[in-house]
Amino acid sequence: GAVWVAAVLGLIVLPSALGISLGISEAYMWVLVKTLEWATMRLQKGVKKPQPQMPQTPAANGIIERDETPMEKEIARLHRADFEFSHIFYFCRKGFEAIVEDEVTQRFSSEELLSWNLLTRTNVNFHYISLKLTVVWVIGVIVRYCFLLPLRFTLAAIGITSMIVGTTAVGQLPNGSVKSYLSEVVHLTCSRILVRALSGTIHYHNKENRPQKGGICVANHTSPIDAIILTNDGCYAMVGQVHGGLMGVIQRATVKACPHVWFERSEIKDRHLVTKRLREHVADKSKLPILIFPEGTCINNTSVMMFKKGSFEIGGTIYPVAIKYDPQFGDAFWNSSKYNIVSYLLRIMTSWAIVCNVWYLPPMVRKEDEDAVQFANRVRSAIAHQGGLTELPWDGGLKRAKVKDTFKEEQQKNYSKMLVRNGSIG
Repeated sequence: GAVWVAAVLGLIVLPSALGISLGISEAYMWVLVKTLEWATMRLQKGVKKPQPQMPQTPAANGIIERDETPMEKEIARLHRADFEFSHIFYFCRKGFEAIVEDEVTQRFSSEELLSWNLLTRTNVNFHYISLKLTVVWVIGVIVRYCFLLPLRFTLAAIGITSMIVGTTAVGQLPNGSVKSYLSEVVHLTCSRILVRALSGTIHYHNKENRPQKGGICVANHTSPIDAIILTNDGCYAMVGQVHGGLMGVIQRATVKACPHVWFERSEIKDRHLVTKRLREHVADKSKLPILIFPEGTCINNTSVMMFKKGSFEIGGTIYPVAIKYDPQFGDAFWNSSKYNIVSYLLRIMTSWAIVCNVWYLPPMVRKEDEDAVQFANRVRSAIAHQGGLTELPWDGGLKRAKVKDTFKEEQQKNYSKMLVRNGSIG
């Protein structure tokens, strides 16, 4: 009885609280933007002595300038297309470029900011600029840690508790339209509380393309909060591995009210079983759209890497979504190699805000003449183009795994073909 009363009161009171917090959030963002504008002007006008600056190079090139000329043309410049010892210099240069900064590993570190966001002076270390800006930065630290952090922690606790209690209560109802409706209300309300806990300001574009039931929503992946960002505007069936601890409690509670697809560790390795369960879910047009992040790992908000083909073998309609965060207000990227989940949550909950744009792209279906890989690449290209992200063909698994021998052999094959074509071997 107490659980039901708490759930009903929550559904009545929480939407009103969200409306009030929305007005406060908008006022807070206005003040924050004006403060950042003032700080940027002081940064530009108040510095009398020229300060050492980072080289201004395109994000795609990183700290070194790369020549993207194809191998055949590059080697042809050295001498002829026949084998020459000078060809070694081409491969040496490419090797040095990869050692200094390859285009994969640089996607797993926070992007360098072109302006100061009152959080850090650069991503490298602290640089003294002026007394006034230093005072503003110190005041910002006090505000973020002594005022915003306790408030956000309280909101997060309310959101998580409401999610567990609400979904547990709704899960006791018999399956039907009433249960589905209340489940969506609970998920949306609690997700919006959690977004407020991050001072989230999200701009959704092209809402007419929002994912529909019986479909598959695929999006680029920057942070664990991507799911909350999307659930703030609509409900989805999540797909993932069963966890323990607090996450496990949330999973067990939410699956009672909503048909999420959770796999045991042993099941997640069985590709056929995963595909079978996802196909069964998609075949039921009354179930919520599945939310999948095909990259399989977090990328630093600058790029989209290879999409795993499994999500595109299931069938059904694909609803692409592009997510792009504004790093001026806070870094949403989770570098899991550097920070554990607790450290990461502390970082984003002590940032100024989480601001991002979400674009719903037109639904896409697999063509008769393309396989799953080609379809995945087409969807990835659409997401990268809309979000202004760099499109990379590399597997995000290289974040922790060694480069496969097949990648090395591919370069050897290309060089061999070039020599055979020009008569050097025969």
